[in-house]
Amino acid sequence: MCELLGMSANVPTDIRFSFAGLARRGGGAGPHRDGWGIAFYEGRSARAFHDPEPAASSDIARFVGSHPIKSRTVIAHIRQANRGRVTLANTHPFSRELWGRVWTFAHNGQLRGVKTLRLDFYGPVGTTDSEHAFCWMLDQLRTRFESLPPPPQLDREILQLSTKLARLGVFNMLLSDSRTLYAFCGKRLACLTRRAPFGEATLIDEDRKVNFAEETGPNDCVTVVATGPLTSDESWTAIKPGTLLALREGQVAATLFIEPPGGEKPARAKRTVPC
Repeated sequence: MCELLGMSANVPTDIRFSFAGLARRGGGAGPHRDGWGIAFYEGRSARAFHDPEPAASSDIARFVGSHPIKSRTVIAHIRQANRGRVTLANTHPFSRELWGRVWTFAHNGQLRGVKTLRLDFYGPVGTTDSEHAFCWMLDQLRTRFESLPPPPQLDREILQLSTKLARLGVFNMLLSDSRTLYAFCGKRLACLTRRAPFGEATLIDEDRKVNFAEETGPNDCVTVVATGPLTSDESWTAIKPGTLLALREGQVAATLFIEPPGGEKPARAKRTVPC
């Protein structure tokens, strides 16, 4: 299984600390040695780095880890290949344009039969089931909305699409249009919100510690989502399977889920709930 890392913040924020913990698992402390990628949003667009080499030994990963690229929204991924060869084309996160915005997507899990879902506009470059799922989601959004819909309407639609894909297997996902970072838990995801008073944090997989009080302002708010906790001395919250979080400006703006599981009733939402 691959591992995911996402961040939403209300001010441009340096993610090097969390990325160092994720990268260490990419062929170092973990088996995810089949490539990695990271995307940093700047307005509606995104700056991305990809490498089919293990993150723990990648020169590009070291470059990213040594430069304070600050962003309000970040998506990162380390890959353990199950479907598709180890190539640059198969490294996440994947990106496409929709409604004048760059959408970015990363996925953890396997989706049986996903390639039977018809694609009308977007097509995959690589051979992973993940990229096919991403293209299908954007196809569906493009068909249903002529322009960018209001956040609550888009939140509900992405929940419906994520729930359908989750029925095909394991679907842990990060998705963003720069305005919102979506995190859908199909099996395993955890999240953490950092806000004042900030304290120290220590990475689980690397001998590295940071005092966020020295790096942040009193009004900063940052939410991090990962496959599993990255630090040993912070309170991470497990996200319930079947739940979609919509993160905006560093906090959980909406928590959505369908009841009962597998049903087709409208999504319920709780808003502005800390992770």
